Amino acid sequence: MAAPAITHLLYLHGFRSSPQSTKARRMAQWLAASRPNVVWACPQLPPSPAEAMRGLSALTASWPRASMGVVGSSLGGFYATVLAEQIGCRAALLNPAIDPARDLARYIGDITAWHSDEHFHFDAGFVDELRRMAPAGLTDRQRYLAIIARGDEVLDWREMAARYAGCRTVLLDGSDHALSDFDAQLPDVLAFLGLA
Repeated sequence: MAAPAITHLLYLHGFRSSPQSTKARRMAQWLAASRPNVVWACPQLPPSPAEAMRGLSALTASWPRASMGVVGSSLGGFYATVLAEQIGCRAALLNPAIDPARDLARYIGDITAWHSDEHFHFDAGFVDELRRMAPAGLTDRQRYLAIIARGDEVLDWREMAARYAGCRTVLLDGSDHALSDFDAQLPDVLAFLGLA
């Protein structure tokens, strides 16, 4: 039996990103035009991973698990995996971070966001928070869609493909970390969520 269509959708942006990212805005536009009845949330995530997860848990506490979905890009893909493992929802991952504790350790200090001039502090303790929340494994690989670009200039596509082996995967020959060709990937995301 097919999973029900998503009624509640959460979008999680990447490190240094925001709800103003191209992918987040594109999904919001599509939902507003085609599925205005879907509950949509795309919060600005705080620098602290533990604080981010507490906020996401509170935000989605009353959402129906069977018809809830989460889309996550890069670090947001890591958070989406954590959330999916905690509550059993579907997750569409866009070039998901596999080991952000390792990868973000070099960013400790003051950081500038991509979509504004805002600065934020990435604390050494946040690396430990990421390490503590990393899921040991995936309990249900049918719960995941992974869209992975071989042309990702930030993360290793082989590491992503290995982590999500056995999940529904779209492996792109080129593209980039931002998935600049996201319009071409959107139909796969929507189909996975039962929205198209």
